Amino acid sequence: MSENIRKVHKPKRSDDPALGKVIAGRYRLEARIGEGGMGIVYRARHVLIDRVVAVKLIRPDLRGETHLRAWMLREARAANRVDHAHIIDIHDIGETDEGELYLVMEFLLGVPLSSELAKGPLELHRAVDIIEQMGAALSRAHDLGVVHRDLKSDNILLTLRGGRQDFVKILDFGLAALAHDPRLAPKGAVFGTPEYMSPEQARGEQAGPQSDLYALGVLFFEMLTGQLPFRSTDRDALLEMQRTARPPDPLTLRKDCHPDARTIVLTLLEKDPRKRYRDGHHLLEELKRLQRALPSAGNWDTKKTPAPQGAGEPSAVAPPPPPKTLPVSEWAGRAGMFSRMVSRAFPPGNVPDEVARSLSIVWDVSARANTLEGEIASHTRKLEALERRGRALRAEIGRKVEELAQEESKALREAAAYQEEENQAARELAQIQASAREHIAAADHAERMGQGSRTLYERAGAARALADVKLQWLDNRRKRREGRELAAQDLRKQIEALREQLRRYAEAVEEDLASGREKIAARTREGLSYEKAFTDASNVIIANMRGRPEVRDLLAELGELGEAPGAPAPRPKLASES
Repeated sequence: MSENIRKVHKPKRSDDPALGKVIAGRYRLEARIGEGGMGIVYRARHVLIDRVVAVKLIRPDLRGETHLRAWMLREARAANRVDHAHIIDIHDIGETDEGELYLVMEFLLGVPLSSELAKGPLELHRAVDIIEQMGAALSRAHDLGVVHRDLKSDNILLTLRGGRQDFVKILDFGLAALAHDPRLAPKGAVFGTPEYMSPEQARGEQAGPQSDLYALGVLFFEMLTGQLPFRSTDRDALLEMQRTARPPDPLTLRKDCHPDARTIVLTLLEKDPRKRYRDGHHLLEELKRLQRALPSAGNWDTKKTPAPQGAGEPSAVAPPPPPKTLPVSEWAGRAGMFSRMVSRAFPPGNVPDEVARSLSIVWDVSARANTLEGEIASHTRKLEALERRGRALRAEIGRKVEELAQEESKALREAAAYQEEENQAARELAQIQASAREHIAAADHAERMGQGSRTLYERAGAARALADVKLQWLDNRRKRREGRELAAQDLRKQIEALREQLRRYAEAVEEDLASGREKIAARTREGLSYEKAFTDASNVIIANMRGRPEVRDLLAELGELGEAPGAPAPRPKLASES
């Protein structure tokens, strides 16, 4: 999806034979809006519910890889189950009759973060607001077992939502794994965007939640300072920097960098994943603490919002309007106008055969399409209701998992803190016990030599008592640690149960949706055949009517007056498309 933001290409319709094509019987491609490593992105319109979407057609050389379909389905469905406000919505995924893999996503208006960073550092409150939204989305995704793998400024879109500026949408969630398939590259190859790649990814290891946190650190560093922490024109040199080089201190690049922001950035950029934040929830706590410490800065002022880009369109240019369409409910009215034209233009019995045939066709298909449109509209309403229920349940389960994961994160951090105290107490106990043994041995030796004294016995007793106290403290820390670990284990069981519930329900809903979509697609294909027949027949009639003064007023009423001879009539469409 991100390539539909980054790369603008506005060809004429003749430049791309796919324009005007209906994908899977549902999505009519209206404009080519981007092209990238994974495929070509189009702005499309759902022919049934008039929903504008972005459709990504996967690269032709990837379509032949049959294993990619299952991989893509799994990744997209997993990402869609996250159902978070700051992650792009995936509406549909599948394969066309021609074997083309496609992905249907929400069509977004906004500007990529990379465009904003090209202007220089962001204000601190703005940078923290953006990174906090990203952290919230990643926390939910990680809680549900989904990792982005390729976070970068090009994959972050800043939109306007409900008057709120800088509303974050993360693109290409989970789909970067397609490029990681070992069957598509040599063994041990390193994938991703080197500038944002974690040390473990740079070593060729599998990306995990901590890898996403490292990428967040790179993005936060970039927003604060206006530059990347590591830069090189040589890919291998850059990967080596990610593996071993210490990141520069943000204070050396931005003297007014807030100390807490600096700490967050450097923690996220730790080479050892264990030294980064334990998880996204841990990071969010620190970000929210920083937000509370900053002066109030509203993010609802739309005057400061950059002019949006229409999924790759230049911000000063509105997306091209859809082609002229004619709802099915108006087909019969148009057929009636054609009948009046024919009766005026030709005496009874002298109607040309092609005109007579075309007139019969427009009447016949308009009646058939009207009946079909009602059936499709009914199926569509049921499908939409199922989608709403599925989305609502995914969101509800996601919120429950998030709440439990927050508690788990806190419990694990507390357990880790108790573990540190326990380790420290164990070291101190060992020293105290050694000292106690020395005092006791000294007292015993003095007694055997007849040189015992009260002072020696008191010292030995005090050392033993101190050892007992420290042992009790050690036992207390151990029990507290074990208690928090047990609590975390119980929370993990609840999380896994909810994740399994989500998986089962989502699979059932996806199966019902797939069945419903196929039913609608089959009926829509039938409707599209009516559409073509109606359009072709209408063009024949109009071509025969041009230049006849007796029907000039009717042609004007149809909006066909003044058109070049042979110009196509408006494309018919189903009433539910309007």
